[in-house]
Amino acid sequence: MTTAKRDTYTPETLLSVAVQVFNERGYDGTSMEHLSKAAGISKSSIYHHVTGKEELLRRAVSRALDGLFSVLEEPGAVRGRAVERVEYVTRRTVEVLVGELPYVTLLLRVRGNTRTERWALERRREFDHQVADLLKAAAADGDLRADVDIRLATRLLFGMVNSLVEWYRPHPGTGPEQLADAVVHMAFDGLRTAR
Repeated sequence: MTTAKRDTYTPETLLSVAVQVFNERGYDGTSMEHLSKAAGISKSSIYHHVTGKEELLRRAVSRALDGLFSVLEEPGAVRGRAVERVEYVTRRTVEVLVGELPYVTLLLRVRGNTRTERWALERRREFDHQVADLLKAAAADGDLRADVDIRLATRLLFGMVNSLVEWYRPHPGTGPEQLADAVVHMAFDGLRTAR
């Protein structure tokens, strides 16, 4: 990573640099020295904005989690048949992931070594449970194939969506909408009962 030289730093630009460094080095492998070099500012300047690297981690994973949880409150996630709602949530989750790629990448890489990481993992599990409940409701409504184990389908769906952080990079022709369409079709064309 090259050292950035900036005249002024805002909490948002500092957060962006911190997320990049955390994703490159891992949270545990990142020191305040690494962050100050990457930002091109002194450690004391960083402490002017935050209390330490754990606060930066909390802000970063909060941004990702806020984006994901806001999807669950959108009209498409709360109205209609369960299968339509879970497809909507899946589509929007992919769009949030793409829109907040570095932040969601960091969220998916936390391991529970700090209080903030444990909090983030608990929030992730809460999100996952809410989506799993939608899949269960869709199965109970008869909209998903009876021969598919819903627990397995839930894990495969999350695995497919979460793996995007490892390989997806924006490029012409494959934007958030196309990627979301592909994920929804791959998952739900195989899960839905015949229409």
